[in-house]
Amino acid sequence: MHAVVLMAVALCVFALAYRYYAAFIAAKVLMLDDSRVTPAFRMGDGRDYVPTNKWVVFGHHFAAIAGAGPLIGPTLAAQYGWGPGFFWILLGSVFAGSVHDMIILFASVRHDGHSLSLIARRDVGRMTGVLTAVAIFAIIIVALAGLAVAVVNALHQNPWGVFSIGLTIPISMAVGLYMFKIRPGAIFSGSLIGVLLVCAAVCVGPWWRTRLSDHGSLLTRSNCR
Repeated sequence: MHAVVLMAVALCVFALAYRYYAAFIAAKVLMLDDSRVTPAFRMGDGRDYVPTNKWVVFGHHFAAIAGAGPLIGPTLAAQYGWGPGFFWILLGSVFAGSVHDMIILFASVRHDGHSLSLIARRDVGRMTGVLTAVAIFAIIIVALAGLAVAVVNALHQNPWGVFSIGLTIPISMAVGLYMFKIRPGAIFSGSLIGVLLVCAAVCVGPWWRTRLSDHGSLLTRSNCR
């Protein structure tokens, strides 16, 4: 099947899910109310509780849901054809990942920004809170281990990838300082700068790979002598 057809089907399903299914969950299940003040404003202290632009919050949660499951799962499923990976992303995003993140975010906002383990401890019991924390910790370890294997294999003997990904750390710190300290609220310009710097890091990657290759060749000749 042509990729354009799959893309069109996915966009239609996502549009319908956003318009009807997400609206149903927001209005009937969670009963969201715009008049309620969020903890970021009600308990704002400039450190743990900070009012944040909606697009920055969207970026955080978009990056969180595009984690180990959506990345590794479809990649592994691709060996069985396009179907398993396509339906994994399509149905998993609509009925699993998005709903899960939406409800957890809603619960955290309604409980003063607390984590799931603290919510369970307060609403259910102390032992339940401890078990929830242990379960979350174990899930995080398993997820990070699985993702680490894929990343390590992808970056093995790949100085270009290591260089480009490594530069995203100082780039993100610089963009964060720019949007938070230098020009507070400059979301568009900060995002544009970040995208351009990441693209530059990718483009400079071949030069870095060539430089390391030349350095390795010089060391090999020196050892041979």
